[in-house]
Amino acid sequence: MLLIPLPLLSQGTYIDENALQPAQVNTYWNWGDVHTADLQLYQLDGIQERNLTSEQRAEFFMTEFSKLGLAASIQNYTFSTSKGTISGHNVYAVMSSPRAAGTEAMVISASWLSRAGHGTLNLRGTSTVLSLAAFLKDYSLWAKDIIFIISDDYLHGMHAWLNAYHGTVPSNLYTDPLEHTSGVIWTALNIDYSSHSFSHLGVFHEGLNGRLPNQDLINSFRLISHYTGGVPMAVYDHLEPSDSVDRGQSVFPPWVPLSVQQSPQLQQYGYRVRNVVRHIGYQARGMCSGVHGLMHQFRIDAITLFAVPADGPHGFHALGRIVESTLRTMNNLLERLHASFFFYILTSPGTFMKIGMFLPSAILVSVAMLFKGLGEWVTAGWVWEIYETSLKSSETEKSSPAKGTWRNRRRPLLSALIVVVTTHVLGVLVFNLVCSRWFAEYPSFLAPAIFVAVSVAPLILLPLFSANAPEAAPTSMLLKSSNLCLASTVISIMSLLNFSLAAMLAITMGVPLATSNTSSSTMISRLRYAGYCVLAWGWLVLFPGEVESAIWNWEVLGVWFAPFIFIVYAPLVMQAAIVCLQD
Repeated sequence: MLLIPLPLLSQGTYIDENALQPAQVNTYWNWGDVHTADLQLYQLDGIQERNLTSEQRAEFFMTEFSKLGLAASIQNYTFSTSKGTISGHNVYAVMSSPRAAGTEAMVISASWLSRAGHGTLNLRGTSTVLSLAAFLKDYSLWAKDIIFIISDDYLHGMHAWLNAYHGTVPSNLYTDPLEHTSGVIWTALNIDYSSHSFSHLGVFHEGLNGRLPNQDLINSFRLISHYTGGVPMAVYDHLEPSDSVDRGQSVFPPWVPLSVQQSPQLQQYGYRVRNVVRHIGYQARGMCSGVHGLMHQFRIDAITLFAVPADGPHGFHALGRIVESTLRTMNNLLERLHASFFFYILTSPGTFMKIGMFLPSAILVSVAMLFKGLGEWVTAGWVWEIYETSLKSSETEKSSPAKGTWRNRRRPLLSALIVVVTTHVLGVLVFNLVCSRWFAEYPSFLAPAIFVAVSVAPLILLPLFSANAPEAAPTSMLLKSSNLCLASTVISIMSLLNFSLAAMLAITMGVPLATSNTSSSTMISRLRYAGYCVLAWGWLVLFPGEVESAIWNWEVLGVWFAPFIFIVYAPLVMQAAIVCLQD
């Protein structure tokens, strides 16, 4: 896996869909439209200073869209979670296509809060959407409807709108029905521009549960940003080594030796490592890296354009031209994006790794675990039986080895299956407890209590599991065999659904599960068991922020990382822990 960031394993990006024709149009966005964006920004600054409520902001946005002659409306919504309710107000407007029947649509969106965090407002991104609405309605070249959305807060506003639009409202969401709708949404751009000016446009592309947009959208945007707007593209907000040096920054931490920091090859490797690690961080946890990621579950190819803060040289003029040209490119599509890759890792703005290059790294670990599990199964079926005559002769002749033969023995799986089922049922119970309102109110007390309870429970229940007869294989060998085979199957399946999660499972479970063994020393067995308990459930106590975030993502956004960890990962590790306790 350490080889994944190597430049030799990556290849240059390219356009697969011939209909796109990126950066091939003359753009009409000019300084008059920039002035319109500045006027909108001035009004939004006033809204910020007056500290208007979410409902008052929504009324303002709807009024601005209505002035342009667009069909606009407000969507009120409320999410119910274990920590209470979340309410908000989204504003959207639909610009009907003058050249088509409105069966297809594109989306331009901006959230009120920026992904920059710390309560940063996305004022310039919002004003860009408003000024684009005024600009785009004057042209009759659009073959698709254009939907403008200003969502409340950061993520949950857009999530509520998308569910209402597609008629997939979950049980914990109350929302008004949408007054205005359009056709099937094919592509979307989310604009995140919170600073005064920017030097690069960063692309965030990860969606919920590991989904990714078609790579043609990102590749087209890179060409448009470079040739139309003159703005270099960045992967996330990571600047390439040459740009980082110009800003006095480094891709390495300060403690790295200066000789390493000054090596061009190591700088390039370190830059790609940052991109790969951040990609895995988003994808493995099922998190979306921006508002765009909420759309992938509805088969909408979407990305977030993040204006990387800097003291110039770009602003509304460059951003408007780039967004216009990108919309014109998406307008050319005759069918959904399908020709390019959906499984990839962007190692740099112009290079990527396709699935065939990185998938074997997780599959090899999975296959090794499968062979180890099958080996344990075969070993459990045989026992070395020494002849009685050989025992008597060996007492007199210590140097000669005892003679014997391999004898087949039974492999009853009932005890092992009971342990497997019990651990997964325990995971379900713990997950429901953590999702309850009690845990939300007293997490600092209940998290250590749950950790202690799930760690002690196997010690108490272990004597209840029936021990196998002397002529049968030990339960520990059968449990280890089933544990390794089950974990191998999980990693193999997950590698096709979410490679990053499969890679993390291979790292955290590969060696620990393969090396779980009984010991003649009770102290060593207990220490091993404690280590496995920390690996399985220790994150409840060590990373409370991540636990809270995962539960919120599950309850509001439907990210299945939390139930997967509770019901699949932790029980598998606990089965390895119980192997250490079996005689």
